[in-house]
Amino acid sequence: MDFQSKKLINDPNDVVTEFIEGLVETYPGLQYLDGFPEVKVVLRADVSGAKYDKVAVISGGGSGHEPAHAGFVGEGMLTAAICGDIFASPPVDSILAGIRAVTGPLGCLLIVKNYTGDRLNFGLAAEQAKSEGYKVEMVIVGDDCALPPPRGIAGRRGLAGTILVHKVAGAAAACGLSLAEVAAEAKRASEMVGTMGVALSVCTLPGQVTPDRLGPGKMELGLGIHGEPGAAVADLQPVDIVVSHVLTQILSSETNYVPITRGSRVVVMINGLGATPLMELMIAAGKVVPRLQLEHGLAVERVYTGSFMTSLDMAGKFLHTRMYSSETKTSFHFAFLAFGRIFNHCDERIEQTILNRLDAPTKAPNWPVGVDGSHPPAKIPVPLPPSHSKKNDETLCRPQQLSPEGHILEMAIEAAATAVINLKDSLNDWDSKVGDGDCGSTMFRGASTILEDMKKCYPLNDPAETVSEIGSSIRKVMGGTSGIIYDIFIKAAYAQLKANSQSGITALQWAGALEAAIAAVSKYGGAKEGYRTLLDALIPASSVVKEKLAAGEDPVEAFALSAEAAFAGAESTKNMQAQAGRSSYVSADILASVPDPGAMAAASWYKAAVLAVKNSYQAS
Repeated sequence: MDFQSKKLINDPNDVVTEFIEGLVETYPGLQYLDGFPEVKVVLRADVSGAKYDKVAVISGGGSGHEPAHAGFVGEGMLTAAICGDIFASPPVDSILAGIRAVTGPLGCLLIVKNYTGDRLNFGLAAEQAKSEGYKVEMVIVGDDCALPPPRGIAGRRGLAGTILVHKVAGAAAACGLSLAEVAAEAKRASEMVGTMGVALSVCTLPGQVTPDRLGPGKMELGLGIHGEPGAAVADLQPVDIVVSHVLTQILSSETNYVPITRGSRVVVMINGLGATPLMELMIAAGKVVPRLQLEHGLAVERVYTGSFMTSLDMAGKFLHTRMYSSETKTSFHFAFLAFGRIFNHCDERIEQTILNRLDAPTKAPNWPVGVDGSHPPAKIPVPLPPSHSKKNDETLCRPQQLSPEGHILEMAIEAAATAVINLKDSLNDWDSKVGDGDCGSTMFRGASTILEDMKKCYPLNDPAETVSEIGSSIRKVMGGTSGIIYDIFIKAAYAQLKANSQSGITALQWAGALEAAIAAVSKYGGAKEGYRTLLDALIPASSVVKEKLAAGEDPVEAFALSAEAAFAGAESTKNMQAQAGRSSYVSADILASVPDPGAMAAASWYKAAVLAVKNSYQAS
């Protein structure tokens, strides 16, 4: 089904010029030619053609691939970028204007992706510029590895690997090389790069409907950067399988697009196509590198991960080695720049030259920083530093024989954790309405880890140290606000219990630990009673147990009554306006439909623990 897309734009016909205006406002080193809307050229603000004493490196093509190409204009990379309309080659007059604006006596190199429109328009502009006396060379980049070897004149498509060619050429030009030398390095790099893409959806042009060519549960292999169909449509697969297929295709000995042999050195780029989250790109990167090293016997020299050449809002990626790339809509390109044993003429000197070009400094705003330098053969995680307060191994072992108090403590912990585990789906459901929807999952991880660790290392005969170990379990697996709140809660309770644990823990001391824990959470988190948080369950519980113990009530009954108060307090959060956490941004109407998930979780584990203690005493 097609549907109207949502985009933050004005007139769809103005998106390219308005993009350029925003780009140059953002980056002081960029400027554009005063020729809108016909001429759309981004150039270095510090370059004047007549006076420029280095080779100018110019690229461009249809817009919609941002940051390519304008985002790579800057010292050490492109001198100018010629922007066409969305997915349309720029006209000859725009290309000529760009050449005239930045080309000095040493001439200019045009880097062009292999699409018919780009070749024709840039080619005609080059010939016109030559007739005006400019020195011009052109390098065509066709790095697509998805389709069978072409039988016609179209050739392989230009994809994300083009960005690596930009960097090599720009760095060579910055070193003061001649036009012939810069062109030779760019051509060599273009011959060493291969790219393939994967997409989960197609892109949406501004002002048009969003097509659903793929349908649910499908992905497309080998599509281009304009949303054109790829080599095949397949069922959606885990990233491990997708990466394996893409690498096999790029490194295929049948097509021999990237004739890599074992022992070759490669540069890898994982390129998002516009809508792929960085998390997914990094997951792909984490799978690509070890697979190249272990299965294909390749030395990975550099890894670049991010969105370099997109396709509007496509989800996917490109990957390349030596230079090869892949893309998807959640899409990506894998691109390789490969050297070493691939070409006989690619000796150690050429290898190092290419790496030096990639590592050379640039002021292009969208070239990644922090990637220069050799990639290690393997990344070994840094060992966790030891805790200065860590107990010895004997203390952290579960006792071979539990004392009666230790057995009761075990029953209470098990009941509390089980109650939270059983409440997972309800907590997530409530939290999806008033928060980020993960309260149940977060609490579930903590409770499950507590049960697992209790069987191995909780010193259950020592209540204070057991409480401390509960905190260690929580700290390992519970992230976000819930994790840190419970960590603070446990730390304060432990400190209170530890100060009074010489002669055993009394009911009054447990109540004091609860009060201290609540005070610590309120101090550091800022919440108070009535703020619609877990404290709205725990504060009533603490008040009741203190009152009943002070009145001489049986301790077990005092805690049982406090558990009922905890539940009543949690239920009352339906009538509260949130003043803390994500719920504070939610309307009162929505808040009134559900209780606070954190309060319900606290009331549940508190009541379960209290009832377990009560049942244990009644059984004895």
